Amino acid sequence: MSGVASTLAKKRAQAAGFGTNANATKYLNQDFEALRRQCLSGGTLFSDPSFPAAPESLGFKELGPSSYKTRGIVWKRPGELCSKPEFIVGGATRTDICQGALGDCWLLAAIASLTLNEDVLARVVPAGQSFGDSYAGIFHFQFWQFGEWVDVVIDDRLPVKDGKLVFVHSAEGNEFWSALLEKAYAKVNGCYEALSGGSTSEGFEDFTGGIAESYELSKAPSNMFQIIQKALEAGALLGCSIDITSASDSEAVTRQKLVKGHAYSLTGATEVNYRGRKEKLVRMRNPWGQVEWTGAWSDGSSEWNNISSERPNASAEDGEFWMSFSDFLSHYSRIEICTLTPDAITSDSVKHWAVTNHDGTWRRGSTAGGCRNNAYTFWMNPQYVIKLDEEDDDPDDNEVGCSFVVGLIQKNRRRLRKAGEDMHTIGFAIYEFQGQRDVHLDKNFFLTHAQKARSETFVNLREVCTRFKLPPGEYLVVPSTFEPNKDGDFCLRVFSEKQTETLPCDDPVDAELPDETVSDSEVDSGFRGMFVKLAGADMEISAAELTTILNKIIAKRTDIKTDGFSLETCRIMVNLMDDNGNGKLGLGEFATLWKKIQRYLGIYKKNDMDNSGTMSTPELRLALKEAGFTLNNTIFQLLVARYAETDMTLDFDNFVACLMRLEMMFRNRFDPADCV
Repeated sequence: MSGVASTLAKKRAQAAGFGTNANATKYLNQDFEALRRQCLSGGTLFSDPSFPAAPESLGFKELGPSSYKTRGIVWKRPGELCSKPEFIVGGATRTDICQGALGDCWLLAAIASLTLNEDVLARVVPAGQSFGDSYAGIFHFQFWQFGEWVDVVIDDRLPVKDGKLVFVHSAEGNEFWSALLEKAYAKVNGCYEALSGGSTSEGFEDFTGGIAESYELSKAPSNMFQIIQKALEAGALLGCSIDITSASDSEAVTRQKLVKGHAYSLTGATEVNYRGRKEKLVRMRNPWGQVEWTGAWSDGSSEWNNISSERPNASAEDGEFWMSFSDFLSHYSRIEICTLTPDAITSDSVKHWAVTNHDGTWRRGSTAGGCRNNAYTFWMNPQYVIKLDEEDDDPDDNEVGCSFVVGLIQKNRRRLRKAGEDMHTIGFAIYEFQGQRDVHLDKNFFLTHAQKARSETFVNLREVCTRFKLPPGEYLVVPSTFEPNKDGDFCLRVFSEKQTETLPCDDPVDAELPDETVSDSEVDSGFRGMFVKLAGADMEISAAELTTILNKIIAKRTDIKTDGFSLETCRIMVNLMDDNGNGKLGLGEFATLWKKIQRYLGIYKKNDMDNSGTMSTPELRLALKEAGFTLNNTIFQLLVARYAETDMTLDFDNFVACLMRLEMMFRNRFDPADCV
């Protein structure tokens, strides 16, 4: 299926309700219920061919086939590891998530926070799964992936070394839901190793469909504790970490048993009466399931003996501990808070934010213009208009305006790690905007308008997310990679306190083509004489003859570059001009074609700004508009892929071929897929 057709099919499916959590898309078209029935009826245990119990599912480098870390790893089902395996024992709890030999503490911190909200957990871990009568070696989980929910099927063969699970495991030796969840997430991302290193917010979002904000605690707002409390009350997920200053710091343990470069969950916030004053406390969770803070308010510390209010549980060596909020601010570097989407919230007391979502693409030479530093190409990036109509109710900071959060996610980059690629550096700019929404703004707008706001930074994370408060009005958002010509797919989301409208700002697909028809009687004697010499005895010009004629003429020019007109291009020209259907051009038809080529040559020369003799792809979009064509980003991407050279330029013959193909399509019934 072409990219255009695939996009249209996805939009139709979403409109019909597919891709919601309640009706998730079947990942790789694997149907859990059908596969389980098939296994049960055949008396077999499921083996997943799409994520096999093989080295390629482990990794590609540190967990690659030749790595010492993978020596001795075998794949076993839970029933081979213990006599009575259970899916969940006593409910899914934070102590079920203990880290193994994989640097995915960021993911495990997100899973730990997930267990605090039963409604959210049930969306990720579907009910009705066990090692009982319905067991067939198959399980499934649901993840949010860039705008839609997917249902991911796995078998229960897990990596084992020396008789123990290699990766995540439960403190209960016979409980396996967390290990199976990690395997399903590894499948979505290509392999286990692809999960190494990341931001807790990534896990938060894939388990909830929500949007995650990050706060640097050294610059925390004065009401940070209240923000945390309100977030926990609203069912938000919270993660924290401590920065490292060198590679040797990674997972180094401090004197007070905090782990640097490690992802923690923040699972509670309360105030207690301590020696006649209020003391703010936060509850933290280490996904290792052990190694706990030993400072003030740690398990068994003396501070607990001097509180007059009810004492929170703080004794077990389970990876969970309390600390004062002031110590939290001084020891931790950042906190990430994931706000949930309205469909994930069941409580009527929680205030829902409105959500809009748009998919987009950056393509080299067409829609990957780079950041604002690249004035010549920045305008080529996809553009979106946000309309803010209503101001916030009862703003917390007494500042009047419209609150909204913009999140820009780059898609599927973890899966590309096997191919040696990783995250792009991404960000976005916001401009005040007044004008037509159905026009892709060109470079003149950006050269004459300063940005109103922007993402906090350009960064090579999966998502850049920033909160804003701006006056009511219309604003243009331009998402981009930092460098131009970086291919990638993205998802742009806007969460707002009030209902907003977000729409792509793109050119309509249209053409205004001049009538250039020249009749036989209008041809002057000089051109008539030239035609007689060129056409020969039959007084008509075939596609093969046209190829020879044009290439002889074009070879004499030194101001434009070309490798010559192909027979295919000349056939398109003949088909476009041939009125009587005999596959050849008569006098008037040839004169019309010649007039058209002369017009195209003038446009080509005018838009070759650097007089290189070729046309760059940014120049092409302007030239197409001058030739009468307005095309959206999707079609322009197709044209660049079809007609541009590897250095993202077009010579004259390809430029003419592109215009001729477009004109033929518009004169017939237009289909974007025909561009290629």
